Amino acid sequence: MLAEELIVQELPSLKPSDNGDTALRWMDDYKVTNLCVVNEGVFLGTISEDNVLNMNDVGEAISTVKETFNHSFVRKDQHVFEAVKVINEDHLTVVPVLDAKDNYLGCISISQMMKVIANLPMANHPGAILVLELSIHNYSLQAIAGIVEENNARILGTFIASSDDSSKLQLTLKLNKTDIGTIISSLQRHDYEIVYFENNESDQEDMLDRFDSLMNYLNV
Repeated sequence: MLAEELIVQELPSLKPSDNGDTALRWMDDYKVTNLCVVNEGVFLGTISEDNVLNMNDVGEAISTVKETFNHSFVRKDQHVFEAVKVINEDHLTVVPVLDAKDNYLGCISISQMMKVIANLPMANHPGAILVLELSIHNYSLQAIAGIVEENNARILGTFIASSDDSSKLQLTLKLNKTDIGTIISSLQRHDYEIVYFENNESDQEDMLDRFDSLMNYLNV
């Protein structure tokens, strides 16, 4: 899904001549903390609620604090995950979308992004969530997927996050089934460390304890 497909038409943009009062009122009306500032189709940046509140006089034009504008944006043909990245890195609730010639096309709101994420198979399909911690150098999704598929399951989605230890990462798997006992057992036999799972069927700590006991028994 591309950024241009998620543009929210009802969110207004500010003109540089609009004052701080107008900006704050619109942010409150649309439940956002930043808005795009546009002058005749040219994107000038986004202004935040904090920027406005720090103005000497909120009755003045927002152009008086243009040096505080955030200039992050996404292109219309970039993937939606690029918008997620900008939202996260710049703490925005609204992300501007530009075309290849830097024309302002509209914006994407964080609420729209959440709707997209909620509709991904990883979020709304029934199935277990499994989190592994492993060395960056030993990461192979193909190998892990092979173990999962050997146990008659499929991976619906993945998410990778860095660990506190820079040499490791955490891999989150969304599977298409909730009965994952044999999958956990197989992964443990291949020396994968399982740090979390949720299958909506049993208490994860109790289940891990039972599998640890089984593994200890088999290694005797």
